Amino acid sequence: MLVLLPPSETKRAGGDGPPLRHDLLSFPELEPVRKALVDELVDLSADREASRAALGLSPKQDAEIKRNAALHTAPTMPAIDRYTGVLYDALDIGSLRGATAARARQRLAVGSALFGLVRADDPVPAYRLSATSKLPGGGSLTGRWRPVLEPVLAAIAEHELVVDLRSGSYAALGRLPAAVGVDVLAEHPDGRRTVVSHFNKAHKGRLARALATTRAEPTDAAAVATVARRAGMRVERDGDGLIVVVPA
Repeated sequence: MLVLLPPSETKRAGGDGPPLRHDLLSFPELEPVRKALVDELVDLSADREASRAALGLSPKQDAEIKRNAALHTAPTMPAIDRYTGVLYDALDIGSLRGATAARARQRLAVGSALFGLVRADDPVPAYRLSATSKLPGGGSLTGRWRPVLEPVLAAIAEHELVVDLRSGSYAALGRLPAAVGVDVLAEHPDGRRTVVSHFNKAHKGRLARALATTRAEPTDAAAVATVARRAGMRVERDGDGLIVVVPA
Protein backbone atom coordinates (compact mmCIF):
# COMPACT_ATOMS: atom_id res chain seq x y z
CA MET A 1 0.00 0.00 0.00
CA LEU A 2 1.14 3.51 -0.82
CA VAL A 3 -0.32 6.45 1.11
CA LEU A 4 -0.02 9.55 -1.06
CA LEU A 5 0.19 12.80 0.92
CA PRO A 6 -0.08 16.42 -0.16
CA PRO A 7 2.96 18.62 0.49
CA SER A 8 2.81 21.69 2.71
CA GLU A 9 3.54 25.33 1.97
CA THR A 10 5.67 25.45 5.12
CA LYS A 11 8.86 23.43 5.19
CA ARG A 12 11.44 22.77 7.85
CA ALA A 13 14.69 24.67 7.28
CA GLY A 14 18.18 23.22 7.06
CA GLY A 15 19.09 19.57 6.91
CA ASP A 16 22.17 17.39 7.29
CA GLY A 17 22.06 15.72 3.88
CA PRO A 18 24.18 16.62 0.85
CA PRO A 19 22.93 19.10 -1.76
CA LEU A 20 20.22 17.94 -4.13
CA ARG A 21 21.14 14.85 -6.14
CA HIS A 22 18.50 13.88 -8.64
CA ASP A 23 19.87 10.35 -8.85
CA LEU A 24 18.89 9.78 -5.21
CA LEU A 25 15.22 10.56 -5.84
CA SER A 26 12.68 7.83 -6.56
CA PHE A 27 10.84 7.60 -9.88
CA PRO A 28 13.62 8.58 -12.32
CA GLU A 29 11.04 8.91 -15.10
CA LEU A 30 10.21 12.28 -13.57
CA GLU A 31 13.75 13.64 -13.79
CA PRO A 32 13.43 15.77 -16.96
CA VAL A 33 10.59 17.84 -15.49
CA ARG A 34 12.21 17.99 -12.04
CA LYS A 35 15.50 19.30 -13.40
CA ALA A 36 13.80 21.84 -15.65
CA LEU A 37 11.68 23.20 -12.78
CA VAL A 38 14.62 23.41 -10.37
CA ASP A 39 16.64 25.34 -12.93
CA GLU A 40 13.70 27.66 -13.64
CA LEU A 41 13.19 28.42 -9.96
CA VAL A 42 16.88 29.17 -9.46
CA ASP A 43 16.88 31.51 -12.47
CA LEU A 44 13.59 33.11 -11.40
CA SER A 45 14.98 33.88 -7.94
CA ALA A 46 17.28 36.49 -9.49
CA ASP A 47 14.19 38.63 -10.14
CA ARG A 48 12.44 39.28 -6.84
CA GLU A 49 9.33 40.91 -8.29
CA ALA A 50 8.86 38.17 -10.87
CA SER A 51 9.31 35.53 -8.15
CA ARG A 52 6.67 37.15 -5.96
CA ALA A 53 4.22 37.24 -8.85
CA ALA A 54 4.85 33.67 -9.99
CA LEU A 55 4.81 32.14 -6.52
CA GLY A 56 2.11 34.30 -4.94
CA LEU A 57 4.42 35.75 -2.29
CA SER A 58 4.37 38.99 -0.33
CA PRO A 59 7.52 41.03 0.38
CA LYS A 60 7.54 39.52 3.88
CA GLN A 61 8.07 36.11 2.29
CA ASP A 62 11.25 36.95 0.39
CA ALA A 63 13.07 34.28 2.41
CA GLU A 64 11.23 31.76 0.25
CA ILE A 65 12.89 33.28 -2.82
CA LYS A 66 16.29 32.82 -1.18
CA ARG A 67 15.46 29.17 -0.62
CA ASN A 68 14.78 28.73 -4.31
CA ALA A 69 18.02 30.52 -5.20
CA ALA A 70 19.93 27.90 -3.20
CA LEU A 71 18.25 24.80 -4.61
CA HIS A 72 21.47 23.47 -6.13
CA THR A 73 23.56 23.96 -3.00
CA ALA A 74 21.24 23.81 0.03
CA PRO A 75 21.34 20.82 2.41
CA THR A 76 18.66 18.18 2.14
CA MET A 77 16.63 16.05 4.54
CA PRO A 78 14.11 13.22 4.02
CA ALA A 79 10.94 14.52 2.39
CA ILE A 80 8.71 13.25 5.19
CA ASP A 81 10.72 15.34 7.68
CA ARG A 82 10.91 18.40 5.42
CA TYR A 83 7.18 19.10 5.27
CA THR A 84 5.43 20.64 8.27
CA GLY A 85 1.96 21.86 9.22
CA VAL A 86 -1.34 20.46 10.43
CA LEU A 87 -1.35 17.19 8.48
CA TYR A 88 2.25 16.40 9.32
CA ASP A 89 1.72 17.28 12.98
CA ALA A 90 -1.10 14.72 13.11
CA LEU A 91 1.01 12.16 11.26
CA ASP A 92 3.83 12.77 13.78
CA ILE A 93 6.37 10.63 11.94
CA GLY A 94 9.10 11.54 14.42
CA SER A 95 7.35 9.71 17.25
CA LEU A 96 7.55 6.34 15.49
CA ARG A 97 10.29 3.86 16.30
CA GLY A 98 11.77 0.63 15.06
CA ALA A 99 9.85 -1.58 12.66
CA THR A 100 6.81 0.70 12.85
CA ALA A 101 8.82 3.70 11.67
CA ALA A 102 10.40 1.67 8.87
CA ARG A 103 6.98 0.45 7.73
CA ALA A 104 5.59 3.99 7.73
CA ARG A 105 8.48 5.41 5.74
CA GLN A 106 8.11 2.66 3.17
CA ARG A 107 4.41 3.31 2.70
CA LEU A 108 4.38 7.12 2.60
CA ALA A 109 4.96 9.32 -0.44
CA VAL A 110 4.39 13.01 -1.14
CA GLY A 111 2.98 14.65 -4.24
CA SER A 112 5.08 17.73 -4.99
CA ALA A 113 4.78 20.60 -7.44
CA LEU A 114 8.58 20.64 -7.80
CA PHE A 115 9.47 16.93 -7.67
CA GLY A 116 6.23 15.33 -8.85
CA LEU A 117 6.33 12.38 -6.48
CA VAL A 118 8.87 11.48 -3.81
CA ARG A 119 9.04 8.70 -1.27
CA ALA A 120 9.32 9.48 2.42
CA ASP A 121 13.09 9.13 2.64
CA ASP A 122 13.99 10.88 -0.62
CA PRO A 123 16.39 13.75 0.28
CA VAL A 124 15.01 17.13 -0.77
CA PRO A 125 15.95 20.76 -0.03
CA ALA A 126 13.57 23.42 1.23
CA TYR A 127 11.79 25.18 -1.63
CA ARG A 128 8.73 27.18 -2.56
CA LEU A 129 6.50 26.09 -5.43
CA SER A 130 2.78 25.41 -5.27
CA ALA A 131 0.61 23.43 -7.65
CA THR A 132 -1.10 26.66 -8.69
CA SER A 133 2.11 28.65 -9.26
CA LYS A 134 2.57 30.10 -12.74
CA LEU A 135 6.18 30.19 -13.86
CA PRO A 136 7.23 32.67 -16.54
CA GLY A 137 8.39 29.82 -18.79
CA GLY A 138 4.79 29.24 -19.79
CA GLY A 139 2.34 26.43 -19.34
CA SER A 140 0.68 25.34 -16.14
CA LEU A 141 2.32 22.88 -13.78
CA THR A 142 -0.63 20.60 -14.40
CA GLY A 143 0.13 20.58 -18.11
CA ARG A 144 3.79 19.84 -17.48
CA TRP A 145 3.34 17.12 -14.88
CA ARG A 146 0.38 15.10 -16.11
CA PRO A 147 2.05 13.48 -19.16
CA VAL A 148 4.88 12.06 -17.05
CA LEU A 149 3.34 11.73 -13.57
CA GLU A 150 0.14 9.91 -14.48
CA PRO A 151 1.92 6.92 -16.07
CA VAL A 152 4.13 6.61 -12.96
CA LEU A 153 1.11 6.63 -10.65
CA ALA A 154 -0.76 4.16 -12.85
CA ALA A 155 2.21 1.78 -12.79
CA ILE A 156 2.30 1.90 -8.98
CA ALA A 157 -1.44 1.20 -8.79
CA GLU A 158 -0.97 -1.96 -10.87
CA HIS A 159 1.02 -3.52 -8.03
CA GLU A 160 -0.28 -1.99 -4.82
CA LEU A 161 -3.22 -0.11 -3.38
CA VAL A 162 -2.86 3.67 -3.43
CA VAL A 163 -4.73 5.78 -0.89
CA ASP A 164 -4.79 9.33 -2.22
CA LEU A 165 -4.91 12.03 0.47
CA ARG A 166 -3.77 14.87 -1.80
CA SER A 167 -5.75 18.10 -2.05
CA GLY A 168 -7.48 18.94 -5.31
CA SER A 169 -4.76 21.07 -6.90
CA TYR A 170 -2.08 18.46 -6.24
CA ALA A 171 -4.27 15.56 -7.33
CA ALA A 172 -4.76 17.45 -10.60
CA LEU A 173 -1.00 17.27 -11.31
CA GLY A 174 -1.34 13.52 -11.75
CA ARG A 175 -4.77 11.94 -11.69
CA LEU A 176 -5.20 8.37 -10.49
CA PRO A 177 -8.77 7.07 -10.85
CA ALA A 178 -7.75 3.69 -9.41
CA ALA A 179 -6.77 5.20 -6.05
CA VAL A 180 -8.91 5.17 -2.94
CA GLY A 181 -9.86 8.82 -2.48
CA VAL A 182 -10.77 10.27 0.89
CA ASP A 183 -13.08 13.17 1.77
CA VAL A 184 -13.69 14.64 5.24
CA LEU A 185 -17.18 15.85 6.11
CA ALA A 186 -18.50 17.48 9.28
CA GLU A 187 -21.84 16.22 10.54
CA HIS A 188 -24.11 18.78 12.26
CA PRO A 189 -26.64 17.96 15.00
CA ASP A 190 -29.47 18.23 12.45
CA GLY A 191 -27.79 15.67 10.20
CA ARG A 192 -26.45 18.13 7.63
CA ARG A 193 -22.96 17.47 6.38
CA THR A 194 -20.51 20.10 5.22
CA VAL A 195 -16.99 20.05 3.89
CA VAL A 196 -14.29 20.40 6.52
CA SER A 197 -11.69 23.02 5.59
CA HIS A 198 -8.77 23.64 7.95
CA PHE A 199 -9.16 20.53 10.10
CA ASN A 200 -9.46 18.38 6.98
CA LYS A 201 -5.68 18.16 7.10
CA ALA A 202 -5.57 17.00 10.71
CA HIS A 203 -8.03 14.17 10.07
CA LYS A 204 -6.15 13.08 6.96
CA GLY A 205 -2.95 13.13 9.01
CA ARG A 206 -4.57 10.83 11.57
CA LEU A 207 -5.68 8.49 8.80
CA ALA A 208 -2.23 8.54 7.23
CA ARG A 209 -0.67 7.57 10.55
CA ALA A 210 -3.11 4.69 11.02
CA LEU A 211 -2.48 3.37 7.52
CA ALA A 212 1.26 3.85 7.64
CA THR A 213 1.70 2.01 10.91
CA THR A 214 -0.79 -0.86 10.71
CA ARG A 215 0.55 -4.37 10.33
CA ALA A 216 -2.36 -5.13 8.03
CA GLU A 217 -1.91 -4.95 4.26
CA PRO A 218 -5.10 -3.35 2.92
CA THR A 219 -5.89 -4.22 -0.67
CA ASP A 220 -9.15 -2.30 -1.16
CA ALA A 221 -11.26 0.52 0.24
CA ALA A 222 -13.11 -1.79 2.63
CA ALA A 223 -9.84 -2.85 4.24
CA VAL A 224 -8.70 0.76 4.50
CA ALA A 225 -11.97 1.61 6.25
CA THR A 226 -11.39 -1.23 8.71
CA VAL A 227 -7.96 0.12 9.64
CA ALA A 228 -9.40 3.62 10.11
CA ARG A 229 -12.20 2.36 12.33
CA ARG A 230 -9.76 0.45 14.50
CA ALA A 231 -7.98 3.77 14.97
CA GLY A 232 -11.20 5.28 16.30
CA MET A 233 -12.29 7.08 13.15
CA ARG A 234 -15.81 7.10 11.75
CA VAL A 235 -15.56 6.11 8.11
CA GLU A 236 -18.14 5.38 5.43
CA ARG A 237 -17.79 3.91 1.98
CA ASP A 238 -18.50 6.20 -0.97
CA GLY A 239 -18.24 4.15 -4.14
CA ASP A 240 -14.56 3.31 -4.50
CA GLY A 241 -13.62 6.04 -2.02
CA LEU A 242 -14.12 6.82 1.64
CA ILE A 243 -15.68 9.56 3.73
CA VAL A 244 -14.32 10.41 7.14
CA VAL A 245 -17.20 11.82 9.20
CA VAL A 246 -16.38 14.14 12.11
CA PRO A 247 -18.56 16.17 14.48
CA ALA A 248 -19.25 19.74 13.33
